[in-house]
Amino acid sequence: MSDTANTAHHAPTLTGSEILWATLAGEGVTTVFGYPGGAILPIYDALRNFPTIHHVLVRHEQSAAHMADGYARASGKVGVCMATSGPGATNLVTGLATAMLDSIPMVAITGQVASKVLGTDAFQEVDITGITLPITKHNFVVTKAEDIAAVVREAFQIARSGRPGPVLVDITKDAQQAACAFDFDLSKPRAYRPHPMLKADSEEMQQAIELMRASSRPVILAGHGIIHSEAEAEVLAFAERHKIPVATTLLGLGAFPASHPLALGMMGMHGESWVNNAIQNADLLLAFGMRFDDRVTGNLAHYAPNAKKIHIEIDPSEINKNVRVDVALIGDLKQVLQTMAPLIDATGAPTTQDATKQWREEIRAMKGDASVRDIINLPDNGHLYAAHVINDIWQEAKAAGRLSNTIIATDVGQHQMWEAQYFKHEDTRSLVTSGGLGTMGFALPAAIGAKIACPEKDVWMIAGDGGFQMTAAELSTIQQEGLHINIAVINNGFLGMVRQWQEAFYDKNYSCSPILSPDFVKLADAHGIPGAHVTERKDVVPTVTKARTGSSSFLINFSVEKEDGVYPMIAPGAALHEMVRRPNPLIETSED
Repeated sequence: MSDTANTAHHAPTLTGSEILWATLAGEGVTTVFGYPGGAILPIYDALRNFPTIHHVLVRHEQSAAHMADGYARASGKVGVCMATSGPGATNLVTGLATAMLDSIPMVAITGQVASKVLGTDAFQEVDITGITLPITKHNFVVTKAEDIAAVVREAFQIARSGRPGPVLVDITKDAQQAACAFDFDLSKPRAYRPHPMLKADSEEMQQAIELMRASSRPVILAGHGIIHSEAEAEVLAFAERHKIPVATTLLGLGAFPASHPLALGMMGMHGESWVNNAIQNADLLLAFGMRFDDRVTGNLAHYAPNAKKIHIEIDPSEINKNVRVDVALIGDLKQVLQTMAPLIDATGAPTTQDATKQWREEIRAMKGDASVRDIINLPDNGHLYAAHVINDIWQEAKAAGRLSNTIIATDVGQHQMWEAQYFKHEDTRSLVTSGGLGTMGFALPAAIGAKIACPEKDVWMIAGDGGFQMTAAELSTIQQEGLHINIAVINNGFLGMVRQWQEAFYDKNYSCSPILSPDFVKLADAHGIPGAHVTERKDVVPTVTKARTGSSSFLINFSVEKEDGVYPMIAPGAALHEMVRRPNPLIETSED
């Protein structure tokens, strides 16, 4: 008792609000995104005592969550957002769900009414932990100042450990105002205990090696888990050692260099035709940190029918959830590959080019057949296509030697898929996009979070005219923070992906998908941000260069072809190889 008591006795006495900030500082937090309100005012009042933490005032709490999310995706650190009780807390819900489905480490702090009136429907009281239970990795209600430090430190540990995810901490107002002794070190949580790691001599490991030895048509499925595990180097070495082609999920883009000879491109609903065909014709799939999402697999009954499947995954609940696999290796991807590599070499599994040479040549032929008909390579017909815009942003960054220092934050819809197809990501954490939830309005606040996380990088926000309007008020946040963000609005006058589905599956009944927009350049100007309209391809690169090299944020309104579609496209219920192709004479591919 004496050691603990003496430590507590000499610990400073702080209010719960001060303890919160001190704990955040102790966890290395330097930026918090939030919006004040009555039930969290004590916390905001105490912020003045913690100059090492910068608070970004958002225009809507949903944006606070998306900024914390973008910050986490770009930096690999835990993003932190903050809101008051009631509507402030509920406005975080979409952002929490976005982070949950994409496994993003975040901690959300919400104020709550005083504990003595909990459950009385007090002003701005909602059961935010009950509401967010399905969309957080864990959440807490704190009613005592003494518990704040330990709970917040545990929240950070949960958010970043294992499969990452968002954690919410709800703190009552009386807990914020009460005072107690604070000791950061004593509030340290118990050590994280990961799922028992596979041993090198395990039966599963040997089975995986046997399947590799027997394979002549393997494909690596590279997912978001590669980035979370920081296993990029291990995956690259593995692919090169065994000459295995690599297909990528949307969130895995950048985990494997797009220009690498073994890189195939993106798989799935809007993946490249040769990628999906390669998966369907493979005899072995090595799933690295991916969860076999329905947008990746198409009809499960016809998914890679002749392929054995090895799934390396940190979350045991993902094993056999969507796709039955032959071997499951549960653990951190980086550690599993480090364990597996010497075992493969020792057992004589294929390590030469010859084992997969014919397979790689077959894929190359499929790829080449498509590339000669790429929309990018067709003569300029006077129309500006979104694919041209994305491709030219990529080409400009590459020509300027800034590709490795560029982050793209996209919204959701057609432009998101064109970005995935036409911007070739060479580097990890270079794409910030909402995958699992598909959240419109994500791009602008996520770009702000990414720019604050990586101020030295060029950050492009690419959004459609629909999604951009959902969070356009954050243009004021950009100005308030003095940020330089390049803003590209892909403006086709429609909710583009909705319109494409209506064209394909609803007899071209464009119900409620045409959308009226303001003059986005004037809107930006009203926020103090310069901009330009672009309607012809010849003006794309000069305007992109002007935006990138300027001293402030810049908005470009790209007026693109109104009824263009993203191809290939796999219809609902169709198999991965049953792709809807771009109508002649334009046939899809992003190879140029």
